[in-house]
Amino acid sequence: MSSSGQNTDENNYIIDVEHGAEMARLLDQERLFTQSMGGLLTERSDLSGIHYVLDIGCGPGGWVQELAFRYPDIEVVGIDISVSMIDFACAQAQAQHLGNAHFKVMDATKPLAFADGSFDLINARSIVCFMKPEDWPRLTQECMRLLRPGGVLRLTEADTGLVNSPALETLNRIGTQALYHAKQSLSPTGYFLGAVPMLRRFLQRAGFQHIQHMAHAIDFSAGSEAHYGLFKDMQALFPLVQPFLLKWGITTKEELERLYQEMLAEMLTEEFCGVFFLFTAWGEKPQIR
Repeated sequence: MSSSGQNTDENNYIIDVEHGAEMARLLDQERLFTQSMGGLLTERSDLSGIHYVLDIGCGPGGWVQELAFRYPDIEVVGIDISVSMIDFACAQAQAQHLGNAHFKVMDATKPLAFADGSFDLINARSIVCFMKPEDWPRLTQECMRLLRPGGVLRLTEADTGLVNSPALETLNRIGTQALYHAKQSLSPTGYFLGAVPMLRRFLQRAGFQHIQHMAHAIDFSAGSEAHYGLFKDMQALFPLVQPFLLKWGITTKEELERLYQEMLAEMLTEEFCGVFFLFTAWGEKPQIR
């Protein structure tokens, strides 16, 4: 999950993203997801005509910085509601002399402070955990405004992984139920996060055309390339999200602690198996006729 909100009554994000541990987690997660997806923009082999890019919920800015480094002629802007994330991203871009990487503090669930037609491509990855169902139509319409004719909106989301760890499966279910109780779930029952099957529909309803999709499976079973990275992500995630999980009375602190320790032990056995899916959908803003 990517950062774009704070754990306050005014923002929907389920973790305090000003926390240093969350920044470290997201830095590792950004690299893991980009690598597992085969690159920054796997579905595009030609970036000619792409000059201005926006990344929504950029967190500590890894995706923005990598794109800016690889394509110095492209201006890339990242936005996030976390001041500490944006400060870190700005410092990193300055240290790497990335004059084409820019960062701004902005709330993705509110109107964005950019002019109409400012961007050729807008990217949003793993934003489900700060979006309420009613925020998705507003955001996709706002992206339609921000894109030039022919510009592309690209949405990537995941759901809970498929695992043979009883503890991790139970923790995932507690998490999706908590989001359901918080009215931040797209699942009709709260058994899943629910964003993945809706991405194409959100694009269609906002008026995007030529909608396509691509899926990536990340095998993080014991012995796989991604195993340690996803283990570290889960190890860092659940302590950070614990206050949110306890808020809704679905579980107790004692049960969470027990499940957490069991999850760590189960994920480190040779028998652990897990697969995690990332789903990307993208569409084009209609050309003016």
